[in-house]
Amino acid sequence: MATDESSGPLNGVRVLDLTNVLAGPFACHQLVHLGAEVIKVETVGQGDLARNLGADPALSSKGMGISFLAQNAGKSSITLNLKDARGKDVLKQLVANADVLVENFRPGVMDRLGVGYDQLQRSNPNLIYCAISGFGQTGPWAKRPAYDQIVQGLSGVMSITGDTTNAPLRVGYPLADTVGGLTAAMAICAALNAPVRGTFIDVSMLEAVLATMGWVVSNHLVGGVTPQPNGNENPTSAPSGAFQCADGLINIAANKDDQWVSLARHLCRSDLLDAPAFATREDRKANRLRLKAELETVLTTRSAKDWAEELNGLGVPAGAVMSVPEILAHPQISDRNFIKRFEHVQGVDHAVDLVSIGTMLDGKRPTADSPPPALGQDSKRILNGLGYTQAEIDTMRREGVI
Repeated sequence: MATDESSGPLNGVRVLDLTNVLAGPFACHQLVHLGAEVIKVETVGQGDLARNLGADPALSSKGMGISFLAQNAGKSSITLNLKDARGKDVLKQLVANADVLVENFRPGVMDRLGVGYDQLQRSNPNLIYCAISGFGQTGPWAKRPAYDQIVQGLSGVMSITGDTTNAPLRVGYPLADTVGGLTAAMAICAALNAPVRGTFIDVSMLEAVLATMGWVVSNHLVGGVTPQPNGNENPTSAPSGAFQCADGLINIAANKDDQWVSLARHLCRSDLLDAPAFATREDRKANRLRLKAELETVLTTRSAKDWAEELNGLGVPAGAVMSVPEILAHPQISDRNFIKRFEHVQGVDHAVDLVSIGTMLDGKRPTADSPPPALGQDSKRILNGLGYTQAEIDTMRREGVI
């Protein structure tokens, strides 16, 4: 069982995860938390490249890098050499009893190995095959390698991130990989709900990112506006952005006129309400930097958290700009079972805390019940389940098939 709750919506669904690094493993990370059984199929001797990545060199050297730990809880691991006919045969047997296969090789790689969609459909006509790539299976860039930062740059994300002094700027986490993974998980869940199963899902990380840039892209397509970097300012409204307080920044989104009035009055700056430069939304947008300076004369006298508490109480959306450690320790996160602790992880000499998914079902957080697997730790069990004898397993291990 993949999750703590046997009633998870994907309970009974078997997924073969042939992916590496982030986009694909993150997609399957969502599925395992929702109840799916996920079998990670890894290369012999090496496994997922993420096993050797992360901030702790000692864990990376053991093949249990933090980058791997982050999105592989709840999965089983089998190693297969897909260049060997016996490895291909094992995969096809696994496919025969699977619902979904996810891979993020460059387009054409699986076909060249003889285990592409057309070949695997013969083993299971109802297979949902999800291929995640940087640019999709067709087009002039289809065969290009793609990493998160490459896609961030090509998508226009970097061109609108930062301000006029430092843009283009990379978003501070792997946005394209993560969005690509979420897009794949959503498409897989939809395909699982189809009256007749069996489909090829082509996920382009580039298109997945562009699809999330709705307002920015539409402002260009419909409004003819060339997107620009706006730093911490919200170009659609003012005052709406990040403001300096005594101890750091606070985000305030006074996007409605009544919120603007409440903000000005609470800061004892009702005089701003009568100023012609700030009379309308468009006036405030045109003079946003002047308005920001006026508001900061008061905001800098107290802490961001104090202002946020008061402003939210007045119906003015506000929040202090927090660090990752700060938000993880806050009761809003810590009290909702978002972090799962695994006391024992093979190859790791301490407990490991990992994030779950951003969803609760009927008031309960779906979480994986087993830690990230060591490389190939489930090979024997899985092969036994397919009918292989111990002698056959020993031979395949000795000859590098598993």
